[in-house]
Amino acid sequence: MILVVAAASSLSILAPLGADIPWPEVAQRLAQENEKLAHRPQGHNGEYFVVCTLYYTPMESGFTFERGFDATPVTKPGLHGHTYPRDFLRSVRKEGFGRIITPVNGRNYIRYNGGASFDFASRPTGGGGSLVARFSAAAKPGQSGLRHGVIIETPSSTVREIFGRTRWKIVDTGGGLRRWQIDLYYGEDEPLGPGRFMARPRGTTFEYAYSEGRIRK
Repeated sequence: MILVVAAASSLSILAPLGADIPWPEVAQRLAQENEKLAHRPQGHNGEYFVVCTLYYTPMESGFTFERGFDATPVTKPGLHGHTYPRDFLRSVRKEGFGRIITPVNGRNYIRYNGGASFDFASRPTGGGGSLVARFSAAAKPGQSGLRHGVIIETPSSTVREIFGRTRWKIVDTGGGLRRWQIDLYYGEDEPLGPGRFMARPRGTTFEYAYSEGRIRK
């Protein structure tokens, strides 16, 4: 049971940029399929029906005037006067981390700390340490089955084609993530384009896919 939409945006922290995903329809499908699983004699038993989306670490190098971005250099609290393209900082605010061109004190990334505050970082991290491309994943906190630290198998052929693997560890969260949503960490990339496409890496047009989700011990 797989659906893939090759279009625009999905976020770690979902916002209006994620409006292209038909969330009412997706939520209804997820609820229906998980209700069927819950009503089996064995219940879920470590099996869920999930929607897979992606998030990534945007690279400063892709945010140029030539590509249509607002590349006006600006600074923010915590950046100690260092300036970065305005759209790059907007993207970091949504994705959590961004890779900068010139390291600052040996640190190659900036991270969003909330409010208007940013900071420099050695690497992108989640609640379980460093994020690993095509292995780390995020899920809504408070779900008993899809909880922090579990390994989940998503045998969708689309997920395998896009990410090259189907096994993930939930180590991260996002304030706008939905129930039964697994946000897969794509890694580092320049953005697909300006506007709503800032939430998409250049390397893929993947937006979402349904899949079984099997918890592995």
